[in-house]
Amino acid sequence: MTTSAMPPDVSGFGRVTQIAWVTDDLDATEAMLSAVFGVKKWTRIPDVHFGPETCTYRGAPADFTATIALSYLDDMQLELILPVSGTSIYTEFLERNSAGLHHVCVEPPDLDVALDHATSQGMEVVQDGVMPGGMRFAYLSAPAAALPYMELVFVPPEIRAFYDYIKNEQA
Repeated sequence: MTTSAMPPDVSGFGRVTQIAWVTDDLDATEAMLSAVFGVKKWTRIPDVHFGPETCTYRGAPADFTATIALSYLDDMQLELILPVSGTSIYTEFLERNSAGLHHVCVEPPDLDVALDHATSQGMEVVQDGVMPGGMRFAYLSAPAAALPYMELVFVPPEIRAFYDYIKNEQA
């Protein structure tokens, strides 16, 4: 599947760059999405730790681990999240739902301005943090959008290069 369309722009936040699912079975979800979307390869990042020094969940320090799988459909990143330990919006999601669509991610030009805009519109920051390498993220509650969450993210050049490598693996 090849398209020339740009990902949609979410007013006030930037373009959608990722669609993410939370699952309790990475193998099955990878197989299903590979069949549906025709992606060739998934890159797994096991046991990613989100610690209390750099991450919060519902306003309190967070401490959880997840395994992440990444792939691409054209320029759209596909992310699968398998909670491993601790409490997070991922475990909360699986307690309320079966595995499924969890969030879309946008990359605003200025993360702080976008967060201010979101909170002024009544959106709640449910989980946020900083990853090794300087990637900042914030999950916003988005029930009015009929979506569990919207993620805002700042991706530094080093992590962008890693993402580009994964995308090129699809060629």
